[in-house]
Amino acid sequence: MTYTGDVQVGGPTDTRELDGLTVTKIAVGPYDNNAYLLRCASTGQGLLIDAAAEPGRLIEMIGDTPVGIIVTTHRHPDHWQALPELQRQTGAEVVAHEADADELPVTVTRLASHGERLQFGDVTLGVIHLRGHTPGSIALVYDAEGRLENEPHIWTGDSLFPGGVGKTTTPQTFTSLFNDVSERVFAPLPDPTWVYPGHGKDTTLGTERPHLPEWRERGW
Repeated sequence: MTYTGDVQVGGPTDTRELDGLTVTKIAVGPYDNNAYLLRCASTGQGLLIDAAAEPGRLIEMIGDTPVGIIVTTHRHPDHWQALPELQRQTGAEVVAHEADADELPVTVTRLASHGERLQFGDVTLGVIHLRGHTPGSIALVYDAEGRLENEPHIWTGDSLFPGGVGKTTTPQTFTSLFNDVSERVFAPLPDPTWVYPGHGKDTTLGTERPHLPEWRERGW
């Protein structure tokens, strides 16, 4: 596998082929945000995760892929600066959790909830609500209808990174996020799970799992 997930603002995208799905990652904007284009291998349909910035570069990445869904992982503006333009150019349905939806600059046409299944083409993603970084932060998980259950893939927004959970502002929100990440991500998913965060390099749950006690002790 040549994919590394190590992309830089202004640099090239990085793409990998999974069972039933192509993943393309790009870094955009002044906050080094990651955006991800997911493309169904059998139908060619696309889904974009976080239209963060630099709409021209995102449109270039999308190319001729028909993107029918744009998912915004959470309400923070660095994750949706390009959303109005991308929604206008693609006509895509905009998906977010209801707790963050009113903060977005466009009308959210589909509210995602914990445990929901989100489908495009022949691809199905699971929605995981992770409360703490924002009230409505979500992650998306892919296991190719069980074919990748031993090595799934998860897009975590700003809720989980290499080295810790996302930023929180109070001990209460830290506890909420840490508990959700522990119970809804680390507990059900195996160590080979590949993690695609909202900023920076990728990781795996197996790399991060030994450090959970340190994160809890470190706190917010």
